[in-house]
Amino acid sequence: MKIQSVTYLSLGTNQGNKLENLQKAINFISEVAGSVQKISSIYKTASWGFAGEDFYNICIQLSTSLTADELLKTVLNIETKLGRQRTTSSEYQNRNIDIDVLLFDDEIIFSKTLIIPHTKMLERKFVMVPLVEIAPNAIHPIQQKELQICLQSCVDSSEIAIVDKTLTRPIILSEKYNYIAIEGNIGAGKTSLAKMISEDFNAKLVLERFADNPFLPKFYEDKERYAFPLEMSFLADRYQQLSDDLAQFDLFKNFIISDYYIFKSLIFAQVTLSKDEYLLYRKMFNLIYKEITKPDLYVYLYQNTDRLLENIKNRGRDFEQNIQADYLKKIHDGYQGFITTQNDLNLLTIDVSELDFVNNKADYKHIINTIKEA
Repeated sequence: MKIQSVTYLSLGTNQGNKLENLQKAINFISEVAGSVQKISSIYKTASWGFAGEDFYNICIQLSTSLTADELLKTVLNIETKLGRQRTTSSEYQNRNIDIDVLLFDDEIIFSKTLIIPHTKMLERKFVMVPLVEIAPNAIHPIQQKELQICLQSCVDSSEIAIVDKTLTRPIILSEKYNYIAIEGNIGAGKTSLAKMISEDFNAKLVLERFADNPFLPKFYEDKERYAFPLEMSFLADRYQQLSDDLAQFDLFKNFIISDYYIFKSLIFAQVTLSKDEYLLYRKMFNLIYKEITKPDLYVYLYQNTDRLLENIKNRGRDFEQNIQADYLKKIHDGYQGFITTQNDLNLLTIDVSELDFVNNKADYKHIINTIKEA
């Protein structure tokens, strides 16, 4: 689990579509810096220290796993993406977006690139008013006073007015879903993705315990003999694990991510068992399936067969090295049959054949955004 810090940012703009500038900045911050917890009202003020258009100013509360230095680099990159052009001049200028890090937990930082708390924040009403709106009781780490008390001492006499417009706070996965099941063929990357999401969103992680199944290596050596005991042992273990883990959420984790769903048992059994064995297995499965909590979102990761075989080879599990392409195709066909017949599940298929979400942050963010928009 990544350690989360609470930080406060000030955002301002006085060029172009100011409302749009602020919303785009908020969206970028949510995508690459952390979870936006609060957004203040929009406040209009005259330009500070130069003659220019009026500014729209806000403050936001952000929960982030980034360090203070990483956060600074991130917001500077966001400013650049949004078209801000910095100059070497020390004079105040028009800007389409300006993002300042005001506070970072209760830290006091003095470095060549970053000073926290922001040195000018207590002198500026356009910073303090929106900041106090969302964090009146937060403590200024140097003054050791609540921000609402600090505001009373602010000598800035400039006029400030609320703008009758609103901004949208981006919703993160853990707010939209309680339980997501990630599924896919052998080697599709479901476990890797589930681990990454759990780490980033502080979710309870439920992983299939395939490594503990004594029948699995035997099955790959003699499928006909060991198929039924393998599938029955998997079904029993999956039922017990999901029943235990989904019965109650952790005290500090109300979001669960798993790398399988109980219906996986039926898909694999349909491929591996004889007709008579499958009919018996299906009766057992139907009894169990009624008792299992359904995920808020079921995500199926599609990988083409060549990529699956490549992934299986690269992860190097001895008992998987003889898996054939036609077996993987049967598994995929089983998933497709499941996906096309389920009306009571919220289903999302993501083609990851051309993505490397483990090593490429952009690919990972694409998947997260796709899930958020599902």
